[in-house]
Amino acid sequence: MTKPARDQHYDAIVIGAGPAGMMTAIRAAQRDKKILLVERNESPGRKLLISGKGRCNLTNSGDLKAFLAEFSESRDFLRNSFAQFFNTDLMAFFEDAGLKLKTERGGRVFPQSDSSADVLNTLKSRLNNKNVKILYGERVTSAFGETSPAGGEILTADKRITGIRTYSGKEFLAPHIAITTGGLSYPQTGSTGDGYKLAELLGHRIVPLKPALSAVRIKEQFIKDWQGIALKNVRLTLLSNPTDPDVSSGREPGTGNKPVAEQFGLPVRATRTQTGEMLFTHFGISGPIVLDLSAAIYDALELKNKVQVAINFKPALDNKILDARLLREFKANSAKGIKNIFKNLMPQGLIIRFLEYCRVDGDKDANQITAPERQRLIDGLFGLRLTVESVLPISEAIVTRGGVATKDINPKTMESRIAPGLFFAGEVIDIDARTGGYNMQAAFSTGWVCGDNI
Repeated sequence: MTKPARDQHYDAIVIGAGPAGMMTAIRAAQRDKKILLVERNESPGRKLLISGKGRCNLTNSGDLKAFLAEFSESRDFLRNSFAQFFNTDLMAFFEDAGLKLKTERGGRVFPQSDSSADVLNTLKSRLNNKNVKILYGERVTSAFGETSPAGGEILTADKRITGIRTYSGKEFLAPHIAITTGGLSYPQTGSTGDGYKLAELLGHRIVPLKPALSAVRIKEQFIKDWQGIALKNVRLTLLSNPTDPDVSSGREPGTGNKPVAEQFGLPVRATRTQTGEMLFTHFGISGPIVLDLSAAIYDALELKNKVQVAINFKPALDNKILDARLLREFKANSAKGIKNIFKNLMPQGLIIRFLEYCRVDGDKDANQITAPERQRLIDGLFGLRLTVESVLPISEAIVTRGGVATKDINPKTMESRIAPGLFFAGEVIDIDARTGGYNMQAAFSTGWVCGDNI
């Protein structure tokens, strides 16, 4: 075990060099604190690099009220952090450092270059300018189930923080430690739950860990034929133990069921419906509206319920308007096969399987379609149902739900209420939100507040 040398004494040590950890270190260094940033990988920000499909959705331009509505129970906990460092502050932070930003649909903010590497390089430059010492290739704890001859831990004396011992046995001293190790999502980037173990060993409660913002596996095999097809402006509805008749009611599925949040006692944000973009994959469905519904889907599956999702391909229309459109299409193309007419209504790659689902012969000419068949087509367009097999696990989710209980953390400072001198920031805390830049902002905001107080 290496005895700390004089130059191994710091004002604060930050464990984990993701967005929250880097921001914590930068802000603390701006206050002239001597900071050690410990990262288990050989480089910082590995998960940041793959965020937003490599573009890095930094934040969202929405106002505070709209912003908080996108979070689960953590919304009240985050009010203080957002009051101290919010989206306009974050945008100014990057723009002042020379990174040009742009705002896209839905208020999503990205670097103009569409490169997450530029975001990371800006953070690294800020770290270098403030002379933050970065220690790569060192862990402060082993992952769950692993052992180490030397061990790794947060050191304490008389119930106060005194420093850390790394996995390899090196010791560094500091009166303040910040745990910013992220969650369990994408463990290949280094997010393997180290922070949860450290927090738990020091007496903190860990809210059960679950996937959030995850793709969904579907049981129907014909989904494989739709792989790669993207849909825009569609509505996805979650149905738990559905009772509505399938493709026969002439109304959107689920209208006779209770909202999911009401059924499960879930937070308000766990609504049963999302509208926007989705994508078919070889195993099921993904895309923004699927990711945003995945937490509620997961909770429904945990109740051992039968779970379906229904796709409304035409959410802007009602039954009467869609029926009139079909009649016009059929009249104008009376001698054409129905599968050819449907090219005007949905992506061509969907048509054959869609017509099979609606029990309509695709080779039938339009003038041969009966009224019941036309109604089945309408019902299919308003509510094609797919049976959920599972939600992809935490390791493949974008965000981890659960983590260090917010009640154990002072929201004004990010300091532990249990272990004085210990701080938290980012995904290791029980905070999560929908897609759109909200989770990244939470990481930067809690990191800023953490760095302002260590």
